[in-house]
Amino acid sequence: MLPSEDERTAVKREYKFSHVTTGRYLPTPGGAPGWPFAEIGHWMIDPNDSADDWVAELADWRREHLVRIGYDDGNYRRPELQWAQRNFVHAQMMVEDRHFFDPVSGRYTVDRYLDDLQARFGGIDSVLLWFVYPNIGIDDRNKTDHFHDLPGGIDGVKRAVDAFHARGVRVFLPTMPWDHGTRPPDDTDWGTMAKLVVAIGADGINGDTYNGVPRAFFDACDAAGCPVVLQPESTISAEEQLIWNVQSWGKKAPNEPVPPVAKFKWLEPRHMINYENRWGRDRRHDLQYCFFNGVGYNAWENVWGIWNQFTPRDAETLRRIAAIYRMFPDAVVSMDWRPYEKTLQAGVFASRFPLATLTLWTLVNRFESAVDGEQLAVPHAHGTRYIDAWNGVELEPRIDGGRAVLAFGLEAHGFGAVVALRADARVDGLDAFLSAMRERARTPLQSLSATWRSLPQTLVPIDATAPADDAPDGMLEIPAGDFEFAVGGVAIEGQSWDGVDVQYPWEPSPRRTHRRRMAMRRFFIDRCNVSNAQFAQFLAASGYAPRDTHNFLRHWIDGAPAPGSERQPVRWVSIEDARAYAAWAGKRLPREWEWQYAAQGRDGRRYPWGDAWRDDAVPAPCIARTLRAPDDVDAHPAGASPFGVLDLVGNVWQWTDEYLDDHTRAAVLRGGSLYRPQTSHWYFPQAHRLDRHGKYLLMAPCKDRSGMVGFRCVKDAV
Repeated sequence: MLPSEDERTAVKREYKFSHVTTGRYLPTPGGAPGWPFAEIGHWMIDPNDSADDWVAELADWRREHLVRIGYDDGNYRRPELQWAQRNFVHAQMMVEDRHFFDPVSGRYTVDRYLDDLQARFGGIDSVLLWFVYPNIGIDDRNKTDHFHDLPGGIDGVKRAVDAFHARGVRVFLPTMPWDHGTRPPDDTDWGTMAKLVVAIGADGINGDTYNGVPRAFFDACDAAGCPVVLQPESTISAEEQLIWNVQSWGKKAPNEPVPPVAKFKWLEPRHMINYENRWGRDRRHDLQYCFFNGVGYNAWENVWGIWNQFTPRDAETLRRIAAIYRMFPDAVVSMDWRPYEKTLQAGVFASRFPLATLTLWTLVNRFESAVDGEQLAVPHAHGTRYIDAWNGVELEPRIDGGRAVLAFGLEAHGFGAVVALRADARVDGLDAFLSAMRERARTPLQSLSATWRSLPQTLVPIDATAPADDAPDGMLEIPAGDFEFAVGGVAIEGQSWDGVDVQYPWEPSPRRTHRRRMAMRRFFIDRCNVSNAQFAQFLAASGYAPRDTHNFLRHWIDGAPAPGSERQPVRWVSIEDARAYAAWAGKRLPREWEWQYAAQGRDGRRYPWGDAWRDDAVPAPCIARTLRAPDDVDAHPAGASPFGVLDLVGNVWQWTDEYLDDHTRAAVLRGGSLYRPQTSHWYFPQAHRLDRHGKYLLMAPCKDRSGMVGFRCVKDAV
């Protein structure tokens, strides 16, 4: 039996005042989120019937709640922080994105990155330069070390920031509280961030995993003369933090017939939220939530090197929303914002954003049917003009007493926007805006593709070597034979969705798990990883010097291996450095399946020595915050593979293949290492088992080189 109207009203009222203070969304006039009635009878919901009561009660709750947290809006009135209120489209950007940095020229390409976003969805207002996860934990470099290892160091990053600023784009830097397993920092987190902000002229700090960035960050930057916008990744948990977190991300808005209202936008209408749904492929609900609440969006597509691009429909939707926001920015943060403005059509929901001389209404159609005809009836004053901002045309209202009744169409699951302009309203650029929106409206959103596809990857070619008859010195023969190549990626996120991990040449798309029966040709492989002594011979004989020298052989002393380390595997070499050595030696880097075949043989064993882990077959793990040197390359004969290959697992990772897509370069690393940083599950995961591999994002040698990555070579056989 359905609850009576009185019972529903009582439950809704109790829900509002007993639960609303703990959530991120406010209950709706038509039933609280999770209310079973919304599932079995949402067609009976009439938000218009209770919206006025809802707004009045929640206005009372807001006034009391602001008192309870001792609210001070001073930071929202500070001129140097008010740009956050116009930060409508934000993007988290991986620094490894090939649109941002060109590894061939070694230059930042900010204009290329921004031009692409401008063309696809109208551009961004701010960017988060992400340089840490998922590579952090490959060695003991902490989050600040990874920043300093960016191409060009501080000066290079500052030039990139200046290029963003020249295009009107603000820049955030990330901080995270979970990095306590790598090298101890030289200062507090907030002290370190303040120094970086000052050094490069950043505008804001994003708090990864923070439910409200601590005030210490705000105060440290303020004291350094660089006030910043704090932007917690997670929803604010302690409402008092709203005072100094003038912006935040929003997540996982319930997708119910009645759209939810953002709690912190209601508490402080000038608080700009950038809604984030990184793995979403159909972003229609996300964008309706944003438009209904007058909040922004995190246009995050490069998710840890996994490309989750907007579909054409969603990209065009964001373009039109952002255009309206940017045309009427003060309205979007109106202190008199009113959600659940009464509408004339079922399934259509509106919010009102009033200013002194104009009022903006945003509308969303929650139904899968198009809705045409009269939509709004609003108070009318003589001389007022009404604009259909979504379609770029002027409306002719039907005047009914003191009301203007406005008719226009909404697509299925579509959007609408109306602006009422008083006779004395002045809006610069309005005609050009309407012309552009009118042209856009010629293409219905529903006519655009909503089909998502993963981004194809290409395996970087490796030239064959001059073939050899017999195994060269230090190498072992790997005989021809059939091999069941089965491996999976260990990336922490992405589940088993298409687009995760890599795409082998025989696969139609990237995916996490892979299996193929392969006819392996005879080849030769280094019995051990290349040692420091061998790499020193290469340098002496070849005169090799990389163009990018940062971090090159940083474990050496005065250009030579430290005494006693000659037999240890060389490290702090990029994949380019390893290829240069291999070419000098008449060899090449192994294909991943060659590495695995040499390590596994034909019986599918988990480890080179068998199926059970053996502590004596690998170096002891390093769980300290700073690295210790790896063991000698031949120190663990118990770890030999069926073919006698040594030092395959648990000492240092080893370079193999490289993959490219339009936005990301990544190398497949094999064998895992001895370094196991503690305190967080976000560090680069190990892959000691032979049916697992690591995917390491590549940017430039200065950042790619690692204290836990080495290599071995192969040579083709006759």
